[in-house]
Parts: sequence; C-alpha cells; structure tokens
Amino acid sequence: MAQVHARQLLGAYALFKDFEPAVLDALLQLSRVVRASAGDILFREGAPASSYLLVMQGKVEILRFGANGDEKIFGLLGEGQVAADAAMFMPHGRYPMTARAQGSAQICLLGRQQLHECCRRYPDLALRLLAQLSQRVYQRVNEVDWVISSSAAQRLAVYMLNLAGPVGREINMPVNQRQLAARLGMRPETLNRLFSKWQEDGWISGRQRDWTLLDAEALQQVAGDSRRLF
Repeated sequence: MAQVHARQLLGAYALFKDFEPAVLDALLQLSRVVRASAGDILFREGAPASSYLLVMQGKVEILRFGANGDEKIFGLLGEGQVAADAAMFMPHGRYPMTARAQGSAQICLLGRQQLHECCRRYPDLALRLLAQLSQRVYQRVNEVDWVISSSAAQRLAVYMLNLAGPVGREINMPVNQRQLAARLGMRPETLNRLFSKWQEDGWISGRQRDWTLLDAEALQQVAGDSRRLF
C-alpha cells in the first residue's frame, strides 16, 4: 500500500508528472519506504549520496550546521516533495546538506542509479531535470542578491507576507526564531526587535511561531517592490 502511495505522489511531482508509467516503475525500482520520528536524520551532509527522498507524510527540514554548531534551515518539505535529487548528479557524490524529520514522517528512498538510468533512457526527463536545476540556481542567485541589497525589515516583511499568501492572516512559522534569523541573514536580537516594534505598531500579534497579520498593507509598504519580472 505504501508503494502505491509513493507511486501516486511521485507521478504528481512536477519533475516526473505526465511521464509514462514505465518511467515511474523504473524510478521506484529497489526503492524502500521508511518511517522517521522527530529529529531523525535521513541523510547527513558529507555522507555518500546514494539515494534521494520523497516525503510521503510529515515534514522534512533541509539544513546545514555552522562551525559554531548553529543550524541554518534552507528548506522545509512536505508531502509530495522531493529532496536531494540534485545531489544525485554532484561529481563528489556526497550530500551537500542534512535532512531531518521535523516530526513523525514517512519517507520513500529512491536510488541514484535508477535516476541516472532513467535520464539516459528518457531524454525528456533529463531535459526537464536540467530546467528544474537551472530554476533553482536562478532562485538562489535572487535570494543572495535580495539579502545583500535589502534591509532586515524588508526581508522579514516579505517572508511573512509569502507565508500568509494573498488573502491570509494567520501564519505558522515553519522554523524557530533562531533558525529564522539565520535564514533571513540577521541577528536574533534584530528579529526580536522587529517583532516587538511591529506588535507595538499594531501590524502583527502573536509569539514564537504563531502570528496574525493585523495590517498587511503596512508590511507591504515595508517590503517595497520585491518581485522580479522574470
């Protein structure tokens, strides 16, 4: 039953969507489904990259640890999302980051060799993979540029507005405040000051991970024109 679910999720993932069933069957060959508890490491930075993962249930954090032990969260993946597919093609053959279950999770581990073989057999899959990886590189370039050229207040405003969505008010932060500060390129004290000031101004209310937008227009003005045309 778990393998059937994994096949359905894999077929809905953008990279593999609309490919013939034989492609999914080839990708899932020798795959295995595992269960994880909160804090379990699914793969570790520097370890041999033998498989990539499909999140079937729960959430998975993608992170790195700094020299001082602080961790930086690069992404939070939910059901139907894939992690470490790009690592399957890195020349050094090692994971560049760590994956950790945020809570209880069910994961499907798919093999590196099967992905390579499918790319050789199905050129359209290889081209789609290249397009996806190119888009990721472009996004990272934009993120670096945004961190360098924006203020801490702008970055936090954009982050909260993106989480809330076009009509949302309630926000549940996927990471704790220390991790959020690292992700947005600011000190934890700066983040706390912004939260406190915006609460005093009546723009937001809440604490820790749970927040409510009271004045989204004010945050939009802080964020400014942060969207690129392409």
